[in-house]
Amino acid sequence: MENKEFTVIDVRTHSEYSGGHVAGSINIPLQELVDRTEEIKAMKQPIIFCCASGNRSGQATAYFKAKGLNCENGGSWMDVNFKLTK
Repeated sequence: MENKEFTVIDVRTHSEYSGGHVAGSINIPLQELVDRTEEIKAMKQPIIFCCASGNRSGQATAYFKAKGLNCENGGSWMDVNFKLTK
């Protein structure tokens, strides 16, 4: 995450996201990811997925890695936020 050339996608629900999120992140709930695959493929990579605990973002990461995307599971949005503010 050092080079700042990446996209953070938060896969929590809209209501969870509105309660707090990584600044500059994009909210695409897990259930919408498959329908938005082409949009996500066009985003700056690597893509860092995050959620509340790392479970949903892990599912998103596995799906998009299988599609050939350069992505990683950032875990909880709070962990990603902490790493970005270091």
